[in-house]
Amino acid sequence: MVLTDTVPLQVRSRIMASVRGKNTQPELLLRRHLHQAGYRYRLHAKNLPGKPDLVFPRLCAILFVNGCFWHGHDCYRFSWPKTRESFWREKILGNMERDKRNQQELALLGWRVGIVWGCALQGKYKLGINETTEKCIRWLESSTKTFSIVNSSQAKM
Repeated sequence: MVLTDTVPLQVRSRIMASVRGKNTQPELLLRRHLHQAGYRYRLHAKNLPGKPDLVFPRLCAILFVNGCFWHGHDCYRFSWPKTRESFWREKILGNMERDKRNQQELALLGWRVGIVWGCALQGKYKLGINETTEKCIRWLESSTKTFSIVNSSQAKM
């Protein structure tokens, strides 16, 4: 079954153009809770590959807060668009390849890299901010190199 878009093309274009790449609601929520827990970080470091959302220099750790759609996360919140399929496939696959390359470069520079997926903080299977923050803190205080936190239906950590 193919769902047709109920929003006119110009309106959909305006909606998609308004989506922010930084300071998103999930990112702001996580930042607030980590700050309340005593963690200090730099934001959107332009000098690092991928301009990480949160940089913890003292801990040599980086957190990205990724939206499931834009980064092609394999979860219930992501599905390939039915319109302009080739454009979206190229866009999202390009984002995924760039993410992978940036994470490899960061690892080579000695950074530990963590990803908090949007589905961990939003949607019907969200873990919630308290559990997500606790998991982030456990990772930040560990020596584990990589970290990924997803929704409760996929949680492995």
